[in-house]
Amino acid sequence: MTKITQVCLLGFGEVGQTLAEDLTSSGDLSLCTFDIKFSDRDSIPSRALESHSRVRGCDSAEAAANGCELVVSAVTAAEDLAATQSVVPGLGRGCVYLDLNSVSPATTKAAAAVVENAGGRYVEAAIMSPIAPRRIESPILLGGPHAEAFVPVAQSLGFAGVRYTSAELGRASAAKMCRSVIIKGVEALITEALLPARRFGVESEVLESLQDLLPGVDWTSQARYM
Repeated sequence: MTKITQVCLLGFGEVGQTLAEDLTSSGDLSLCTFDIKFSDRDSIPSRALESHSRVRGCDSAEAAANGCELVVSAVTAAEDLAATQSVVPGLGRGCVYLDLNSVSPATTKAAAAVVENAGGRYVEAAIMSPIAPRRIESPILLGGPHAEAFVPVAQSLGFAGVRYTSAELGRASAAKMCRSVIIKGVEALITEALLPARRFGVESEVLESLQDLLPGVDWTSQARYM
């Protein structure tokens, strides 16, 4: 794969902003970004862009992708396919499209077809942890026919936690979806248990009792995070 000199960040929410900070830290990359909320100057993405002097905001996904060797999609799951379609007119032949969104294997394959038909190279990516605290070095599973070749390129950009999982599209997405079942379930259980526990003044007793179940976890910190 060719050397990456220009990157498009599609979506400028938490993940996009984090990657913008980390990718520009070396000074070698040119970054462009587009977010559908840029039309609202008071939105969180718009306000965040003002503090990123080395990231150029664009008026459309097409304009942001133009001339880039890498497009990183970090939008909401519901907007994944629409975002992919919107960027296609500006997608250069051979451009790598790194899809970080938590979507189903079926949506992954649909997005891949859009990119491949436009001459791009789709790489499925599943972030297997919160983006903080490891940020760009978070563990990420890569999948698809172009994924293995992209691993050293991604590592050179700072994605130290990437790991090739399969040439078959959908496997990385499936792993992320199944992980999310556990994480969201734990979040729900902790919330359902500790809100009434706090109401009755027994929160500390409940958290202390959980140490017997999973002694390696700091339950007070973990519950606050969840």
